[in-house]
Parts: sequence; structure tokens; C-alpha cells
Amino acid sequence: MPAGGKPTVRSRRLGAALKRYRLAAHLDQEHAAEALGCSTAKVSRVEAGISASRVGDVRILLDLYGVGDANVRAHLEHLARMSNKRGWWLDYAGMVSDEHADVIALETDASYIRTWQPLFIPGLLQTPGYFKTLAGASVTVHPPETIEKAMAVRRERKRVIEEAGSHFAAVVWEPALTAPMPSREVHREQLMYVLDAARRQNVTVQVLPYSEWSAAHMASHFVLYSFGPEPAPEAVAFDSTTSTVLIEDLEDVAKHARIFEALRSAALSPKRSLAFLENVIAGIPKSEG
Repeated sequence: MPAGGKPTVRSRRLGAALKRYRLAAHLDQEHAAEALGCSTAKVSRVEAGISASRVGDVRILLDLYGVGDANVRAHLEHLARMSNKRGWWLDYAGMVSDEHADVIALETDASYIRTWQPLFIPGLLQTPGYFKTLAGASVTVHPPETIEKAMAVRRERKRVIEEAGSHFAAVVWEPALTAPMPSREVHREQLMYVLDAARRQNVTVQVLPYSEWSAAHMASHFVLYSFGPEPAPEAVAFDSTTSTVLIEDLEDVAKHARIFEALRSAALSPKRSLAFLENVIAGIPKSEG
């Protein structure tokens, strides 16, 4: 079994990819089982993401299926290694649901992350003060005694763009940036963090003006994830107050990718968005009252 004792999004992604390449090669599970020296039941479990795959087995199968692309091979071998590793989020039992764990695994592995956020600052760009205020506003989701742990989870998640260097692109509707926050200090600190992040080479932030009302209502918040060297999205996630929904159906993912591109086209350019943020920050009074 994959690390953690249950199928993970990593093992499911690897299994689905291996199955896709097997079918493209017009081979059945018996061929794969013969190459690996195992039962067809084992091959079925691997393709379903129920059983973990060793890197050596993945190489054998890719050879059998005629997959020669070095980038694809490296990506799937990496997935095999990671499928057998224990995710850091498992240290937060009770704080992270299975669905949330799947999203964190995607986030951790992603080479490209794109998000549309009409109401709030994107999660990976939230400061502790902003997050703590949001969490404290919903005691049913984050009871007071769990907020510090939730903040620790968020700090770990932010490492994907701060340290791992994943490409992160966000389109944020203007009200999420300009609406009053709990205090001027929280507001200024939060927007300064977004501004500093947007200046990183791997981060792009674009502001959708308030006037682009029709574009803003094309979709609610979502996050797209891409893996490997190509930016084509492979999964999309949605957060609600109490749950997380993950969709890997390629047609649905492609639909949201088109929506994101439409939002990006309607938004201010990255350069103009930086200037917008600077102007908003300059307009926040430096003292309360």
C-alpha cells in the first residue's frame, strides 16, 4: 500500500498514467504482469492506485509501453518515489481530511499552480494575521484551539512557492484586495506580502478590476494543478467552508483552464497589477482611528 495505508492521489495519478500508456500501446494486463513477473491482480491494483509501484517496475513498464520521452519517464519515476513516502501533512491527523490531504499532495507535487480568487487573498499568499482572522471568523470549521495547528499547516504549504520554486499564477478580483480588513495593519501587511510575492520570478499576480463584473462571475474560486515540464493542467480543486472537492476529469479540467485564461485576459497585466497594489498600500492610513 502507499505510505499512509490507503490509496493516495499520487499513487492514483501514477496508476492512471501507466494504464493510459498501456492502452496506447495496445497491450493488456497480462503483458504487464509477464514483464514484471507478477499477477494480473497486482497490475490491476497498481493501475487503480491501491498498490504502490517501485521505480524499477515503472521503468520496466515504460520500456514495455514504448514510452521514450525522458521528461515523462522522470516525472513518473518521481511519482513512484513520492508514492512510497509519508507526506508531512500526515503529522496533522485530525486537522487534514482525506480530501484536503489529496489537494496538499497535488500542491506539493505541482510544477504549475493557477488560482482564481474573487473573495479572498489566495491561500498560498495569506499572511498569518489574515489567515488567523479568517479562521477565527468560522469557529465551526476552526475551533480556537485548532487555529495554531491550521496556521502551521498553511506555513508548510506555502513552502511550495517560497522554497520549491513551483510556478504560481493568481487572478484576484479587486474587492478581495481593497475591501476593509480587520485592521489597517493586517491589511497593509497582507498586501505588502502579495506585492513582494508577485515580484518573485516564479509568481504572477493579476488584479481583475471591479468593473470586469461579468468576467468575475464566470466561476467561483478554483485552483488548477499541472505536473512535470508541461503547464497543461491535470486537476482542479474547489474549496467550500467545510469541504474540498477535487476533480481530475480532463474535460472539466480543460473547461476551468479556459475560464482561467479568460480571466487572465480580462485582468490587468502583471506590471499594472503591481502598480495597483502599490497604490492601494499607499492609500491605507498608517494609524488606526
